[in-house]
Amino acid sequence: MLTEHEGCAILKEAFLAAGYDIADNVPFSEGNIQFNIDGFDAAARVGFEFITTEAGDRNELTPEMIAAVEKAIEKGALFLLLVDEEEIDAEDDLRNHARRFLDRVAERRRGAGVSR
Repeated sequence: MLTEHEGCAILKEAFLAAGYDIADNVPFSEGNIQFNIDGFDAAARVGFEFITTEAGDRNELTPEMIAAVEKAIEKGALFLLLVDEEEIDAEDDLRNHARRFLDRVAERRRGAGVSR
């Protein structure tokens, strides 16, 4: 299992390679969504959260909070990759997961006429 630090480093590398300006541990508060996002490009509204027990994420990201995040994602108001440490076994799996997510974001943004 990857640590919080390892997972976030892999995800940040992938997002930076895709052209996003990722800041670490960004406080986010909109409506019912209030937590520190592990990596976030505020201008593009794209980021990631590597959910780990080590970081206390399971206490902060309640099922209700995750539902609110998923609703914002569905609306296209936010593009946030939520990855649970228990669902990813290896670095390559996490890289592939990030790549698929970033490809989907790029498709949605192109469809909406938004660059990057």
